[in-house]
Amino acid sequence: MTSFWRPAYVAIGSNLNHPQARVHEAFERLAALPATRSVLRSRLYNTRPMGPQDQPYFVNAAAGLLTQLTARELLEVLLGIETAMGRNRKERWGPRVIDLDLVWMPGETIDEPGLTVPHPGVSTRNFVLYPLADIAPTLAIPGHGNVLELLHRAGDDGISVLEQHKSF
Repeated sequence: MTSFWRPAYVAIGSNLNHPQARVHEAFERLAALPATRSVLRSRLYNTRPMGPQDQPYFVNAAAGLLTQLTARELLEVLLGIETAMGRNRKERWGPRVIDLDLVWMPGETIDEPGLTVPHPGVSTRNFVLYPLADIAPTLAIPGHGNVLELLHRAGDDGISVLEQHKSF
């Protein structure tokens, strides 16, 4: 843990066990993290699954946090939330109760086993970029560009707004 606060952006996704409710639960769990404040919530999006198409559509969102946790500590907490919510990591790109990805922490460029920041898929995945654009449209992702530019390149195929912003 550090003594200073810094922003962090988390992508949220679910396509099992009432996905809309699971995304809201993830928002609540993020808001309760130690040394962390939940500051921003995106709209919820209905999105086509990446990978195998024989699974339900996803509900995707993004959260903007302020945290004193390091990237590694935040990742460990996110993995703990996934486990507590019943995430089972059997199939890559398969159905899941919850998926929490640390997308970007400004000032943190990390490429270590189990942790890559910025997240390697952030620049091409519209199901990450649309929610991220709701909360940080001008955010610059090193080596890729800003969120709005990336969103326009990624396009809107297979994505639609499911739910508008809700207050904290």
